[in-house]
Amino acid sequence: MSRMTLPKLQAMKAAGEKSVCIVAWDYHMARIADRAGADIVSVGDSVGVNLWGRPHPLEIRFDELLVVAKAVRRGVADALVSCDFPFGPLQTGHAVPAAVRLAKEAGVDLVKLDGAADFPEAVEAVTRAGVPVFAQFGITPQTALKYGIAYSAAEGAFVPDELLDEMVDEARRLESAGAVALNFTNSGPVVGPAVVEAVSIPVLGGFGGGPWLDGRIRMSTAAIGYNAKFVDQEPHTYANVARVAYDAIAECVADIRGGRNIRGQ
Repeated sequence: MSRMTLPKLQAMKAAGEKSVCIVAWDYHMARIADRAGADIVSVGDSVGVNLWGRPHPLEIRFDELLVVAKAVRRGVADALVSCDFPFGPLQTGHAVPAAVRLAKEAGVDLVKLDGAADFPEAVEAVTRAGVPVFAQFGITPQTALKYGIAYSAAEGAFVPDELLDEMVDEARRLESAGAVALNFTNSGPVVGPAVVEAVSIPVLGGFGGGPWLDGRIRMSTAAIGYNAKFVDQEPHTYANVARVAYDAIAECVADIRGGRNIRGQ
């Protein structure tokens, strides 16, 4: 594919073409996602939980995420590279210097601000500093409490229909603040299409999204079944890489113990 740009991403929405965002945390997976045709390769702050086994997503630090972003940037040739902010810079008023560091040191094309609807002034400031913003809003564990919605980490929660006007207003405010794309979390099939129609920028979604949005976000590890639990249970994904890895390593262990040559040497 040719090099993706923000104007091309915008044109995809206008043409009704779905955009694809794949979350990756290492050089090789970034190269694979890029070659497979992802429009955006996103460095998610979920790396701490989903790749490093940490118990809480808020534990990831900015300097750790910067290292991951650099690795992903090296693996991507054509897609746009986005990087999440970890919890902290946005909430403490340090969004601009954090965004500048990610753009300057890691070479990201845009930064994703989780919970951006509560900080439209930060979206405007980062945009004014010259760093494009991928703004996240919708229902998360934090905003569920704000809206009085029961939220399950396993099941999520679609945005209730009665919040349609509020979500449309939030989306429009984020677009007015300069966001180049939106990550609408748990949009649902009623509110999601209304937001897509209300703004001119692409609206993508991961968990709780659907074909009613301009595009989807998917973690590479989830798409390929790369999770230790899938050694014992079959995932509803596109592959079971955990089982493939287990079988291969178990065979390698058997060869070493049996005094046989290791393959690939």
